[in-house]
Amino acid sequence: MALPLRLLFLLLLFFFFLAAAPGLSCGPTELSWDTVLGRPGANVTLTCQDDEEPTNVTVWWWAEERGASRGRRLGGGNVLLLPHLRYEDSGRYSCSVGGRPLRSLRLLVAEPPETPRIFCYRRSPDKDVLCEWPQRAKPSPGTRAMLWVKRRFAVEDATEQRCRYFSKARKFVCRVKVPPGAHETDPLVVSTCVSNGAGGSAGEDRIVTLSGVLKPDPPLNVTVEALEKAPQWLRVNWSYPSSWDPRFYWLRFRVRYRPEPSQTFTEVDRVTTTWLDIRDAWRGTRHVVQVRAQEEFGHGAWSEWSREAMGTPWTDPRDVTSEVGPFSSQFPVDDGTPGVTPPPEAFREDPTNGAGGAVLEGRAHAEAAPHAFLVAGGSLLLGIALFVAVVVRYRQTWRRGGWRGSKPQSEGQHVLVPLSAPNPPLSDTPLLSPSSPPAPGGGLHVTNLDYFFSGR
Repeated sequence: MALPLRLLFLLLLFFFFLAAAPGLSCGPTELSWDTVLGRPGANVTLTCQDDEEPTNVTVWWWAEERGASRGRRLGGGNVLLLPHLRYEDSGRYSCSVGGRPLRSLRLLVAEPPETPRIFCYRRSPDKDVLCEWPQRAKPSPGTRAMLWVKRRFAVEDATEQRCRYFSKARKFVCRVKVPPGAHETDPLVVSTCVSNGAGGSAGEDRIVTLSGVLKPDPPLNVTVEALEKAPQWLRVNWSYPSSWDPRFYWLRFRVRYRPEPSQTFTEVDRVTTTWLDIRDAWRGTRHVVQVRAQEEFGHGAWSEWSREAMGTPWTDPRDVTSEVGPFSSQFPVDDGTPGVTPPPEAFREDPTNGAGGAVLEGRAHAEAAPHAFLVAGGSLLLGIALFVAVVVRYRQTWRRGGWRGSKPQSEGQHVLVPLSAPNPPLSDTPLLSPSSPPAPGGGLHVTNLDYFFSGR
């Protein structure tokens, strides 16, 4: 019972490897029986008759040329020696005796192709996948490059695509035909083969995904502008590459910049807009800026850096610059305290010192502009006037508060009445005495004054 299980396991393993590998052979191109192969720079010998050399006759060799009725005569003899072969020597050679052709041979000057090392990429999600590999030397005439693609772990035939060679870029480029039904994350097996009459070479299989090979083109129209009245600011603008449609898919960007005296870049990541404000630029120094892009969710690889763009921060034309030129105060000095950092042109070789060395010129003096004194004086006078106005205002307030706080002694005071026996009710005591008539010529006399001072 163990033997059938082992055979079943081996069969499954065989089909697994059969599905995983394309299984395509890569060999030299078949040559005809009358073809002679030669390497560039080598010597080759062509023989007219192998059995015996003709006697008493002259054998002539001719090299056929395109567009000519008769070839170019090379020399006589049964054997023709061609030294230091070149690609241009490839062609057909014929020998004849007395005008009668005896033999015709085809010479192929070629060398085995280089092993392809492919790199696949995709400019945008709605574009085809391109695979390419560089060549150190120009391939021999008749070299053929092929590419196959299939889904991994799928029992199906691979799609075949022929590659094209670009002489200026010195590379082969293939347009990948994606198998039907393949998704963005499905692994694809990519195989390549380059062959000619001298031999064949197969590249290493690559496992790729449609989302993993995404690589946008560099951003375009990168410009650097100065912002008015901002001596340490630079505004960088750029646009999407023409191969990427921002209506359906977005990009994120990375910006790097450096002042021209420095070789170290400062990078800003995760930029989602097509502009950026640099706020720590060196005053009066030209900067180099570059931008690159990646798919907004981080799929695939970053693009190549864009072309360098130059820009210098805004400088007030009224400012008087020192002899050493612009400088930056953004970096600490050696003792750890912040200070000014002069530019490299402030250091020069001292011609009077035989030992040489860099010395800092100390002839630069900061000169204040006249309008600075006017602004400072006006601010001081305005502050003094405000202080005097505040003092006068509060002095008046203090005086009014002191007068209101002191009351007359009679206000709010009551006469103390000694305690005595309670008076009879008012109803029992008449207010006016009828027995005392008013004196003639006299006024009104009130006899009960306690009514008015009783406090009731």
